[in-house]
Amino acid sequence: MRLTGPLRAVAVLLLVGLTWLLANTLFGGESGSSVRYFFSGASEEPTPEPRPRRYKCGLSAPCPPKHLAFRLVSGAANVIGPKICLEDKMLVSSVKNNVGRGLNIALVNGVTGELLATKTFDMWAGDVSDLLKFLRPLHEGTLVFVASFDDAATKMNDESRRLFEELGSTAVKELAFRDSWVFVGAKGIENKSPFEERMKNSKSSNKYEGWPESLEMDGCIPLRAPLEG
Repeated sequence: MRLTGPLRAVAVLLLVGLTWLLANTLFGGESGSSVRYFFSGASEEPTPEPRPRRYKCGLSAPCPPKHLAFRLVSGAANVIGPKICLEDKMLVSSVKNNVGRGLNIALVNGVTGELLATKTFDMWAGDVSDLLKFLRPLHEGTLVFVASFDDAATKMNDESRRLFEELGSTAVKELAFRDSWVFVGAKGIENKSPFEERMKNSKSSNKYEGWPESLEMDGCIPLRAPLEG
């Protein structure tokens, strides 16, 4: 049967309306986006997640004003050297070629944050008197950053342990052959330092053959007020 007159006009309007609705569904609006990408052969790329912000020395959060950001990493076995980072500057590392077996130490002015000295002390075959000469004349407020590498204890004597205890260490009195040790202390500290970790050398728990796992420690150290007078 052929449509004539008004019926044909209504049929045309209905066909146009259905065509518009179908096109809008397939190619327009958010609801049809997946179908549209299917027909076009494209794929929707996921929105990339924002990268976590990096703070000084890789800390997960910024330090408060008048605080120093630091990160210490002890050596891994006798292969990978230790690292000492302060305020996003690497003070001690294998890349800087200033690491050595034993104790790796950085001295920092506790008022200004200025690096004063870095030095390594061989605690397996070296002379402990070199360490004593380095620690005895420290000025009040000097910050002492320590990271072990390989063996940090064999040449330790009573005086060297006492000097580290005076800097705030509690673990040094039990530090033994090939223990991993990281520590931040200060000359003239009134209490024990909250920045210290020790991993005991133990055959039953060592990560490496003959050595415990490397230690990593970070945090924020308050600058000291200038001394009066």
